[in-house]
Amino acid sequence: MPDLRVMRRYLSLSALALLISGCGATHQVSQGLPAIEQGALNAPQTFTRLPAQRYTPDDWAQALNAQVLLPNTPDAKRRPAALIVHGGGWRNRGPDDMESIAEQLAEQGYVTVNIEHRFAPEYRFPEQLHDLQQAMTWIHSNAERWQVDTNRIVGVGFSSGAHLISLLALADDKGPLGDPYGGEQAQLAAVLVGGLPSDLLKFDDGRLVVDFIGGTRAEKPEAYALASPARQITPQAPPFFLFHGSWDQLVPVDHATDFYQALQAQGTESELYLQRGYGHFASFLLRGSAIEAGIAFLNRQVQP
Repeated sequence: MPDLRVMRRYLSLSALALLISGCGATHQVSQGLPAIEQGALNAPQTFTRLPAQRYTPDDWAQALNAQVLLPNTPDAKRRPAALIVHGGGWRNRGPDDMESIAEQLAEQGYVTVNIEHRFAPEYRFPEQLHDLQQAMTWIHSNAERWQVDTNRIVGVGFSSGAHLISLLALADDKGPLGDPYGGEQAQLAAVLVGGLPSDLLKFDDGRLVVDFIGGTRAEKPEAYALASPARQITPQAPPFFLFHGSWDQLVPVDHATDFYQALQAQGTESELYLQRGYGHFASFLLRGSAIEAGIAFLNRQVQP
């Protein structure tokens, strides 16, 4: 949900938070050691940037584009891919916000697909999820050309983008979130998300969520529950890496801790990286070590 003007306003406060907090973090893991401590990062490689391409069908309500990066892999082996979704409160921003993360993933050998999606309030839940499902179908249709292993597609997002990626990851292809655009081609192998609003029923009836859902909690309780990743967790959930600022006032930290605990309780491999002293915007702007730890986690999940 970050807004660039607000981000700039908080830069000086973020720097002060760094000094106060000593750049600390709390890193919890459900199993063994954190992936970052097991040398799971690869040597960086070069990549090729493709022109922006439309990923939605011709009859889709809005033409939506994707930015694609192709690693310059030295051999012809299939490689993993990453679907990347920006934040912005479901109503603004764009793929450029996630460009540096896409580049980091491409350097690690991922074909990255950094997408636009439709905005609220003109389009409402679940239409944004349908956009992501179409993007997954598009990745599958280009798998041969881009040398993608479709069993190793991961999802990456921040804030509202983290929310959409998490819903995609947890959607049952036979349930309401999977109908009509989900299915096997929409499944993710692992997830890296930050600032995740995991339970929309925890929020007051503020404008962002009400515009996204199309009503208040009292008016649409079932839609709020369906749109809450924390209420869609099943034993089939893929591995999750979560990062979150401990001082986040926009998306309070219990969205991450409660979600992590629910995954841990059912044995889903997961890691929780709490950025001490960071708010919502600072956790994105100053995400360096969190993203490195998250990419190491993804690497461990998609090793062939």
